[in-house]
Amino acid sequence: MAAGQQVCAASEIGPEEAKRFVIDGTAVAVVRASDGSLHALNDTCSHEEVSLSEGFVEGCALECIGHGSAFDLVSGQPNVLPAIEPVEVYALTVEDDAVWVDTSTVLNRASSDS
Repeated sequence: MAAGQQVCAASEIGPEEAKRFVIDGTAVAVVRASDGSLHALNDTCSHEEVSLSEGFVEGCALECIGHGSAFDLVSGQPNVLPAIEPVEVYALTVEDDAVWVDTSTVLNRASSDS
């Protein structure tokens, strides 16, 4: 069994779509990139308190609707200003179409400490 919490079926998230889930008090955006891969990252923009899952997916980035900052889905790093701080990226596993997210496993902690 995968670690974390089951949040949805992978088939529920369409191409270039993001959905918001709350896991143990943490808002998480589960996102399907243009290449079909799934990613989980903190749903709150590091620039302002805006839900990233309400934004737009382009390629392997999620754009915030607030001021247009875009975050890489793999690293969490902003690749468009005004955001300069990354958002956390969490472990995501798919088992038999079930999407599991583990917010206790932050995949980019080292990059957010620098």
